[in-house]
Amino acid sequence: MTAFVTVESLEKTFSLENGGQYVALKGIDLQIQKGEFISLIGHSGCGKSTLLNMVAGLDLPTDGLVMLQGEEILRPGPERMVVFQNYSLLPWMTVRQNIALAVNNVLSDLSVAERNEIIERNIDLVGLRHAVDKPPDQLSGGMKQRVAIARALATRPKLLLLDEPFGALDALTRGNLQEQLMKICEESHITAIMVTHDVDEALLLSDRIVMLTNGPQSKIGQIMDVDLPRPRKRMEVINHPNYYSYRSEIIYFLNQQKQIKKLRARKTTAIARHGLEKINLEIGFVPLTAAAPVVIAKEKGFFEHHGLDAVNLVRESSWRGIQDGIAGSYLDAAQMPSGMPVWLTSGGLNGEPLPVVSALTMTRNGNAITLDKRFYEQGIITLTDLRRMLLESRDQRHTFGAVHPASMHNLLLRYWLAAGGIDPNKDVTISTIPPAQMVANLEAGNIDGYCIGEPWNVRAAIDNIGYTIATDLEIWDGHPGKVLGVREDWANAYPNTHIALVKALLEACAYCADPANQEEVRMILSRPEYLDCEMEYIDLGDGSHNTCGLHPSPREYAHHQFFGAGVNRPSRTEHLWIMTQLARWGEVPFPRNWVEILERICKVSVFSIAARELELDVSYSRGPIHFFDGTTFTADDPIAYLNHLQIKHDIYMADVPLKAPGIQAA
Repeated sequence: MTAFVTVESLEKTFSLENGGQYVALKGIDLQIQKGEFISLIGHSGCGKSTLLNMVAGLDLPTDGLVMLQGEEILRPGPERMVVFQNYSLLPWMTVRQNIALAVNNVLSDLSVAERNEIIERNIDLVGLRHAVDKPPDQLSGGMKQRVAIARALATRPKLLLLDEPFGALDALTRGNLQEQLMKICEESHITAIMVTHDVDEALLLSDRIVMLTNGPQSKIGQIMDVDLPRPRKRMEVINHPNYYSYRSEIIYFLNQQKQIKKLRARKTTAIARHGLEKINLEIGFVPLTAAAPVVIAKEKGFFEHHGLDAVNLVRESSWRGIQDGIAGSYLDAAQMPSGMPVWLTSGGLNGEPLPVVSALTMTRNGNAITLDKRFYEQGIITLTDLRRMLLESRDQRHTFGAVHPASMHNLLLRYWLAAGGIDPNKDVTISTIPPAQMVANLEAGNIDGYCIGEPWNVRAAIDNIGYTIATDLEIWDGHPGKVLGVREDWANAYPNTHIALVKALLEACAYCADPANQEEVRMILSRPEYLDCEMEYIDLGDGSHNTCGLHPSPREYAHHQFFGAGVNRPSRTEHLWIMTQLARWGEVPFPRNWVEILERICKVSVFSIAARELELDVSYSRGPIHFFDGTTFTADDPIAYLNHLQIKHDIYMADVPLKAPGIQAA
């Protein structure tokens, strides 16, 4: 289908007074179909209005082109009408006269009677018959904006362009005008592009939402299809099951752009010192108990002790923020779920392989499966009980939360369900939810349970919202929970820095594991800049302390292993099992070149150098993996293992094309 509006390789550069140049937009490609309503959204300065002005013909691109029905836009034209935020009405003319001025100029080929009929119809369309002879200074803000919309629509434009048309209006007036605009656009099949800062307005009005990244060189970061039925009513829209997932997606994008702007502002060229190639690092973490090594390395001076004098910790609300920060090189390193390096390297992010290496396992265990307490009241205390309940309620939708497709939470939950005869792709729904939102979603009834790290399992139990039905100690005791992840090109560019980072975190892991330091670690973690929660929700003990009081038999909470024999050493066997599970559930293909990928990801050599320099024993080997269902996994034949599994997604294999290990420029 030929596009109605085409924006192709568009770039806009402005000259600065000092002789320099500011690249506002770069590489914008967009196609809009006839009758579509498109919203442009992004932070101030991202070029939304600049793009709209070039579609209107009020400005020309520095490079690229804009076309309407195959004709390049080089100047303003009556087929493209703009509604500005400031109304732009002539103050000495009445409502009718302001509308008539546009109609008489644009539609001069029509008879006087035809033009008058159009003018009067559009006056009625926006509900201004009672004010038809009033000048603008006798109108409210909402009425002025209705005049501007009527004036634009009366000229029968092919394309309606709106630059924050409702931004200055009160909520009631804005809501009424939005509904009138939707009705007009749908009845007249008008194509519209709107600039807005209002997420809810964009969702209400749009077929697609185009999200722009920060300037300079702003580009389209994401385009979201809004699959909400029309005609739309505000109260019906917000109750649609997809509404808040759409809204969360946009807010995540905007928050991530804000985070990137902060990181850009303080990003400096790599500073070399102490024999290290780079000592100024941005390290990402998610507020979980498992973040303790990263936090303690900062608070107790372990980074500085190993020459990393300028480390900033970047608090992300979700693992998606971590993945995007690493992919965009805004983060130098990050606390990651143990499956994320495999997932990124295998092409889990948009199908593009991004080699990420891991030289340190920072925590083991620390996860559990929590269910809504109503299931406890129904006697659901084992996996067999859960399967029976699911079989008896096939007509109901059951949803579980996990924090990321590559997280051990997701893989453990799926393994546990499948071992009990429950197909996680067919019998239940597994939704991706940020960690800090799990308890709230459980309490609201949006999910039936979740698999997550602490403190969110303990918190559900203490707050009498849920109960732990299984800890990871029962599913796979000793599994890797969180790892240190860096891009492969970063590791190759800063090898000494990489080793220093591993050493600092290894010492922090040992500090967290010492029972004498528990209270101090809990107190530090509870602070607002880290977990921002009460200390009672944070447990670091030896596992003998029972916290899940809802369960009739004593259960250990999902305690962490931070340090000990073999705890921190990365394992190729564990990474290979993760690789099989990602393929098992259709997240990525199983790579034919899996041996190469394991060699690229699992940097045992870096860990060994760091451990030896700290005079730690590196001889421990973890061996095969033993699971609660009696199965054992070895690295001997992963294909046979996958074929042996009874419950699985259709598994496919592919070569994962990895570039030769490169050096990232400083």
